[in-house]
Amino acid sequence: MAPIDSDDNRTAGEGEELRAGRRKAARYVVPVAVMGVAAATIGLVPALADSGDPDLPKVTAEQLIEKIAKSDVQQMSGTVRINTDLGLPDLGGLESGLMSGMSGGPGAGGDGEGSAADPSAKLTELVSGSHTLRVAADGPDRQKLSLLENAAEYSLIHNGDDVWGYDSKSNEVYHSTTSGSDGRPEKDVPEKDVPATPKDFADQALKAVDDTTSVTVGGTAQVAGRDAYRLVVEPKQDGSTVGAITVAVDAETGTPLKFTLTPASGGAAVVDVGFTEVSFAKPDASTFDFTPPEGAKVTEADESAKAPEHGRPAEGGLAERLDGLEVVGEGWNAIATFDTGAGGGLPTASPDGDLGALGGFLGSFGDQVKGDFGSGTVFKTRLVNALITDDGKVYAGAVTKDALVKAADAAQ
Repeated sequence: MAPIDSDDNRTAGEGEELRAGRRKAARYVVPVAVMGVAAATIGLVPALADSGDPDLPKVTAEQLIEKIAKSDVQQMSGTVRINTDLGLPDLGGLESGLMSGMSGGPGAGGDGEGSAADPSAKLTELVSGSHTLRVAADGPDRQKLSLLENAAEYSLIHNGDDVWGYDSKSNEVYHSTTSGSDGRPEKDVPEKDVPATPKDFADQALKAVDDTTSVTVGGTAQVAGRDAYRLVVEPKQDGSTVGAITVAVDAETGTPLKFTLTPASGGAAVVDVGFTEVSFAKPDASTFDFTPPEGAKVTEADESAKAPEHGRPAEGGLAERLDGLEVVGEGWNAIATFDTGAGGGLPTASPDGDLGALGGFLGSFGDQVKGDFGSGTVFKTRLVNALITDDGKVYAGAVTKDALVKAADAAQ
């Protein structure tokens, strides 16, 4: 991890302990791929009102990072608010459908053969709009996340070896196991890949900290009725669209209570995720009980995985093309690049429809650009930007348009 802005001197032994703490923090990062991180980041509360600046003992950035790393909260429950402001036009739900299709997961095809309760499709709704979640945890074997909707609710429950997804609107149930007995490796169990709490996002931010980053303590706050410190993470490099990330860290437990990402362009936060209510008491055991309701359609993960359009991407699909994805640049200026194999500019159709969906999604807000690489189209949001060249190459990252063009030129 990078040098952190601080005026404090440390002994060699203390330095080793801090580095160990940082390594531990890195192990907690949610395993989301490069494109998945972008998708998750653009998805996830109007700014939550903090009340007062509590008087807390002074801490350094190093001590606060170590506090997060040492946090070992096993039991908790609460309500989380999630919202995003990417500055995108209203796409009528197309962005959620696109993310589902890109995931290649079960239920993503939308042709009625998948399950409306499959988490790999359902939880992509978090990529846009405002959402309220209820979360609960009792150790590593019992967690529950409920997405509250108008007159409906979606719940994802992990209890022992069983993982249940239930969509009350469609009365559909999705079932998988953490042991891999359903034909899917344990690492592919959906709930492990879904960032939904401030800690999930804070872990991603801490993973990005290196010598291109400034980390400081920005005072104190009160979130969900609890005293907290503010950890501020800022890129030192020019060219990033990220202005600053602020993590409110519970002063007692070290648990992140709120995560806010503001863009370099200024204005409202792009991502703001925080608890409105939180308790660190043991949830009632019945919280994690689930029995499929009478009359509900139950889909087993191994059954859904047998369908090519749901369990795995079709041959030649977008996921297969992403096998050649590379990352150029470093730190906050890192750019993901891959070749779609589709010359002639922005793709409008493909055998599996994935690239067609991508073209339709991005085509409504593109700018034409030229450089040594040739010509192409840059699609901009307040955070994640992408350049698609006329010869079918893609450059994407949380960087400016100029940075994308320079990356494309350098690749020639």
